[in-house]
Amino acid sequence: MQFPESWLRTFCNPPLSTEQLANTLTMGGFEVEELRPVAPPFSGVVVGEIKHAEQHPNADRLRVCQVDVGQAALLNIVCGAPNARVGIKVPCALVGAELPPGEDSKPFKIKLGKLRGVESQGMLCSARELHLSEDHGGLLELATDLAPGADIRQALDLDDTVFTLKLTPNLGHALSVYGVARELSALTGAPLLTPAIPSVTTGTPDALPVKISAPDLCGRFSGRIVRHVNPQATTPPWMVDRLARCGQRSVTALVDISNYVMFEYGRPTHIFDLDKIHGGLDVRWGKAGEQLKLLNGNTVTLDDNVGVIADSAQVESLAGIMGGDATAVSDDTQNVYVEAAFWWPEAVAGRSRRFNFATDAGHRFERGVDPDLTAAHIERISQLIIDICGTPQTVCGPIDDQQPRMPQPTPVTLRVARAAKVLGMPVTQAQCAEVFGRIGLAFTEGEGTITVQPPAYRFDLRIEEDLVEEVARIVGYAQLPETPPLAPIVPRTQTESRRDRFALRHALAGLGYLETINFSFVDEAWERDLAGQTDPVRLLNPIASQMSVMRSSLLGSLLQVVKRNTDRRADRVRVFEVGRVFMRDASVAASDHDVQGVAQPMRVAGVIYGPASRQGWSGKQPQADFFDAKGDVQALLSPRQPVFEAATHPALHPGRSARVVLDGQTIGVVGELHPRWRQQWELPHAPVMFELDLDAILQAHVPQAQPLSRQQPAERDIAVVVKESVTHAQLMTAIQAAPTEGLLRHAVLFDIYRPNAGHEQAAGMAADDKSLAVRLTLASDDTTLTDERIDAAVQAVLKRLGSDVGARLRT
Repeated sequence: MQFPESWLRTFCNPPLSTEQLANTLTMGGFEVEELRPVAPPFSGVVVGEIKHAEQHPNADRLRVCQVDVGQAALLNIVCGAPNARVGIKVPCALVGAELPPGEDSKPFKIKLGKLRGVESQGMLCSARELHLSEDHGGLLELATDLAPGADIRQALDLDDTVFTLKLTPNLGHALSVYGVARELSALTGAPLLTPAIPSVTTGTPDALPVKISAPDLCGRFSGRIVRHVNPQATTPPWMVDRLARCGQRSVTALVDISNYVMFEYGRPTHIFDLDKIHGGLDVRWGKAGEQLKLLNGNTVTLDDNVGVIADSAQVESLAGIMGGDATAVSDDTQNVYVEAAFWWPEAVAGRSRRFNFATDAGHRFERGVDPDLTAAHIERISQLIIDICGTPQTVCGPIDDQQPRMPQPTPVTLRVARAAKVLGMPVTQAQCAEVFGRIGLAFTEGEGTITVQPPAYRFDLRIEEDLVEEVARIVGYAQLPETPPLAPIVPRTQTESRRDRFALRHALAGLGYLETINFSFVDEAWERDLAGQTDPVRLLNPIASQMSVMRSSLLGSLLQVVKRNTDRRADRVRVFEVGRVFMRDASVAASDHDVQGVAQPMRVAGVIYGPASRQGWSGKQPQADFFDAKGDVQALLSPRQPVFEAATHPALHPGRSARVVLDGQTIGVVGELHPRWRQQWELPHAPVMFELDLDAILQAHVPQAQPLSRQQPAERDIAVVVKESVTHAQLMTAIQAAPTEGLLRHAVLFDIYRPNAGHEQAAGMAADDKSLAVRLTLASDDTTLTDERIDAAVQAVLKRLGSDVGARLRT
């Protein structure tokens, strides 16, 4: 909300500077987000009246004006504005004046000069040249009652400051200049000027029939007929200026009057063209299929959850949000109907957002508007209509005021001891009573308690804590003691057997990955295709149709990142995410951290797309494959050794994927994206990816110190023939299981041999055989190994290989 400081001070004028005033409001709970001067600095500009205007002798688009600026002689000024004419008063920059900087950021100085041979002794200015607005269609025309020669800054109050407040939703009572002034008076003790609103004279008994069919929509409805108005009247400059400084442009006099009262008292109202209303009005809920063309030109389709004002023929207005085009006032309007109502906040909240727009009226009504002053505000609007749009024939009808269901605020009791405990400072009952008196609350006192009857305009006073907040902000947040907390400080030590999440992130970054953070809300199709989830956790109110379920896997989110980058011609992507997934699990009980029936484990996932490494001097690099992702998983788990077993996964290639097993437990998967999904996502190459349980990765291996052996190790190479189906993991498992009396320290596969077709017999191998060469490292901590012990250990390995995988020594 924004408003000019000068308007605020007409209601409450404490002896504070602009900066002090802003600080007082901010510390009182009304955050001043911005202070902006109405006009930038400039000097030497006065009010000028054009006395004569003649065509320039040497230019078709210039006029030579004689301008009265309060001096002894008229000034001769050449002007090219289309509206330069005799009798108007405009800003006149005298010779030596400095105008606001232009595009070159330098002040523009007015000098004596000639235009097409005619001397010009100054410059007549538009609003844009003074940086008052973007209007540069002609000279800025001023009020006719301004004296020639008056300083334009004083004449237009250009030294004013515009306040922009950032109000929280509970401060609906401060969405007006008067509302802010009321709070300022309570904060500073300065008197509050509440102008009297006299009733206008009634000149006709005419009244428009109104029926309130939905008391749960409208608690009070007031209206009045005003006949014989002049809709083409000009809005007075003082009103135009105040509206502009509130961020509202001038439309027509009738519309401006309605907007002005809204900013003045926080009361949104609507003015109907009376002659366009068919019969009477009916305040009701909408009906499915009804349509309404609004003042903004949009046509909306209604349902029974939207309040409307309708006549006997059609819907005429969205209740509390925006009027309809059919009954809008125009230049032909003669008779109007002024409406002011109290709409229940819950009946208005969220309705305008359903139609993808927001209005000042809806913003106020959904927070709550004073229901007690509808008739008084109609009187205020009526008087302004008479003053601005009135004619000798203008007459007003009586106010029709219906109150089917007025709000009944419930008394709230404050325990003084409770307030002191919450605030952390001593407060007395007398202090609390003074606070409530300053903010205009009616109250009664008891023994250690104060019971407050909230006024109708304070929709935010509902519980005891609301009253505690009022005490705190009026007493002053600066008065709260700065007491350090008294509590034992216990450092949270990380055990050596568990890694920190940040260490995991650094490890992945060291492997060349970039971290991403994605929504936990995903497309239901991702869950079905990539996670095999037919019954995911659904959102009751999704923010978008493609974000309707909670993810049970991180892979879809990372694929979306890859897709977004490849669409922008990225040829290499390595990303990871550490995040939570959500799966149905009936064994999960409700707690402070869990939702009943929903498991929420943490996982880490990564995706590699494109070349395994960046192109260097060795030329173009090959595409990353399964073994690149597998190597990264091994690096994350090192020094623990995971086992990779062939497996299937809905998102992965059936022949290029594996489950990751650690200490006998499956902790995740790794593999290449399934060809079907690669084609569906339109990816040029198949990315490889992994997803692991975070808790398993964070378990760290605690190293144990061991003495260095004083004995030299021995190495032996063996080559065994096995079937093609035997895997490396099976081979190594059998070797490690061999009874070598603790001599086997290490085994590594260093060669694979497959004979060419037709040469199997010569090699002593079958067509489905392969030869695997393994280097065994043997050592003893106590004694030097003898050939006999070494040979016995090698034979034990060969025997175990023969029994476990059917291996035989290659000859």
